[in-house]
Amino acid sequence: MGKLEQLAKAGNKPQLSRRGFLMTAAGAGLMFGFARKAQAAQTMPSAMPTEAAFEPNIWCAIAPDGSVNVNIVRAEMGQHVGTALARIIADEMEADWDHIKITEVDTGPKFAGKFVTGGSWSVWDTWDTFRQAGAAARTILVEEGAKLLGTTPDKCTARNGIVTAGSKTISYGDIVAQAKPTRSFTPEEMAKLPLKPASERRMIGKEVAALDIPDKTTGKAIYGIDVKLDGMVYGRPKMPPTRYEAKVVSVDDTEAKKIPGYIRYVVLEDPSDIVPGWVVALGKTYPAAMRAADALKVQWTPGPTIKVSEADIIDHARTLGKDAKNGTHVFNDDGVDATFKSAAKVITAEYTCASVAHYQLEPLNAVARHIDGMWEIHAGNQWQSLVLPQLSKALQVPEEQIVMRSYLLGGGFGRRLNGDYSIPAALASKAIGGAPVKLILTRSDDMAFDSIRSPSLQTISVALDSSGKKISAMNYTATAGWPTQVMAPAFLAKGLDGKYDPFALSGADHWYETGPTRVRAISNDLANRTFRPGWLRSVSAGWTPWALESFIDEVAHATGQDPVELRLSMFTATGRNAGEAPNSTNGAHRQAAVVQKLAEKIGWGKTQLPADTALGIATSFGQERGMPTWTAGAAQVHVDRKTGIVTCQKLWLVIDAGTIVDPGGALAQTEGAALWGLSMALFEGTEIVNGTIKATNLNNYTPLRIPDVPDMDIEFVESAEKPMGLGEPGVTVIAPAIGNAIFRAVGVRMRHLPMRPADVLRELNNHTV
Repeated sequence: MGKLEQLAKAGNKPQLSRRGFLMTAAGAGLMFGFARKAQAAQTMPSAMPTEAAFEPNIWCAIAPDGSVNVNIVRAEMGQHVGTALARIIADEMEADWDHIKITEVDTGPKFAGKFVTGGSWSVWDTWDTFRQAGAAARTILVEEGAKLLGTTPDKCTARNGIVTAGSKTISYGDIVAQAKPTRSFTPEEMAKLPLKPASERRMIGKEVAALDIPDKTTGKAIYGIDVKLDGMVYGRPKMPPTRYEAKVVSVDDTEAKKIPGYIRYVVLEDPSDIVPGWVVALGKTYPAAMRAADALKVQWTPGPTIKVSEADIIDHARTLGKDAKNGTHVFNDDGVDATFKSAAKVITAEYTCASVAHYQLEPLNAVARHIDGMWEIHAGNQWQSLVLPQLSKALQVPEEQIVMRSYLLGGGFGRRLNGDYSIPAALASKAIGGAPVKLILTRSDDMAFDSIRSPSLQTISVALDSSGKKISAMNYTATAGWPTQVMAPAFLAKGLDGKYDPFALSGADHWYETGPTRVRAISNDLANRTFRPGWLRSVSAGWTPWALESFIDEVAHATGQDPVELRLSMFTATGRNAGEAPNSTNGAHRQAAVVQKLAEKIGWGKTQLPADTALGIATSFGQERGMPTWTAGAAQVHVDRKTGIVTCQKLWLVIDAGTIVDPGGALAQTEGAALWGLSMALFEGTEIVNGTIKATNLNNYTPLRIPDVPDMDIEFVESAEKPMGLGEPGVTVIAPAIGNAIFRAVGVRMRHLPMRPADVLRELNNHTV
């Protein structure tokens, strides 16, 4: 009999935390994790270099004991980004991996403006900087080591944290201890330093131990939700009926006062207008605050979007799209209208996607306090540089008086790029004189407050030439709420006739040769007013390929062409699709290569499958034209004609992401991304009802479950090109590959995500063979 059973038989209820349960359950053969020591949940100071350490630049420091600390400004949310980035510096500086440590740094002038973890940018954006930083460290250590060895730098080599000259050696730690170097390089000087050729890399692309897994495994790792500060009280919000413009009319806490541990409520006054209409219940414990929030009776004047539905938002998108004056053109080649006018045939289709929530494992939380003249915000966050000015406006203090303490994230997926959840914590603390407040949203609060992926509408038309086979022009319009416009307008991209949100368009600006092409991005202002559109894993690239790649298959079917051959014929790599170094070298030819490799891998056109079972393919270029990850994907699905249930039996991905820095991390990221894509393709999504999302918990929000996980075959193309992103590209091709497979299996074309059984069954019933 196990310990849990023994306790139950004795009439005792086990008082266990989740981690404690896992530890106890280990005796019953359920070895998942380890109990966390109580003191480990306390706030820990950043492990910054000691005064005796040598800092050749802001990114790394070498201590006299030989340890090398690498400063990481990217958020760790399960992707082991610190391991990937640290090995770039370690490889270039010829450090000993066993002596590498990483520090996820807090905000401060030293790293101002450098904090952002999203868009699959981390490795791509850090690659050059960290190689140069590593080269700078190696150069100085070799120079100083040569002096101590009585020789010149040209007669020395560096390897594994040791400088060697003939038979003499000296370690990096001893060089720091004895020479006490102080030299550093400017960024301009670092950019001129010689870098190691790919053939001499000893950590990049090789298997090394991940640096953060042990702490996560033992429970030592600290997440935002683990933070505890002396004198801290707990808060939970009472969510207003609309995201914007709600106003509190009255609050009655008569019932809340009956709850043991309830302290009081506060009505937040927010000069930033990010959390209008918020009331926060405060308690001595979180259960007290949670129950008190439920007990509060609040009357609001709701905002004007209280009656808006998802259908309203899509209908508004259609209206916007009909007016040629709306939106911004990304492509607008001469001759589009003339070619359509003279076309032998025009094919048009419309695609929609439902609202999608983030539903990260760790609900939103933040701790705020005022101490020593500074506001401290303790939270896991993906973009501290974005929320700092918002906090400044909300608190009405200069940014210099705010510091964000960094913690691990129990899932981000883009939700914590938007740091809005730290603002009510800070305002609640301000309302009670700066005492520490830990604000935690329940799952339902979290969902209601989520910066969801906007519902979207895409309309694509192509003109065919006189042969009836070749696309001679394309007109493509994508309409959605624009997260960057709402939250970070400075990052809007420059279009041909205005600015647009690249994260509401990328993927539509494809690498196909389609003759004169027009691509237009339209901001759905009704969506922007109803909720705060968010960046969700792969952002627009999670829904634009759904339309484009489904449509290419539709064109192939309508013109009697093989879908793979049609795609390959359009990857001409000419004009804007030629690509350029260092990010898109060889352009569309590399996308063609992954499609060709995938087709060979799955035996396209040669594999015999059972009835109602088929393969579908799709391709895209990851996130952005400026940093393409060339991706091709295939799905094998079976469709049950009686129930409409689609079973994804296997997924294949072939990816050219340039140099693969961290093979294990790359595989894990791609597997996770592919499953996220599968979840959004067949299961996941909600809708706007009465100004907010309908689904607020797992009783009505249905992401992918473990039994639905298919076999996966993922292959990375060997390459020495600059590394591109891998956190999100795996999402992009899954939905269209599944949609195309459904069509090939049973002959029905799905044009809305998610493709749930009822939708498939409806199309099957309407389909005439």
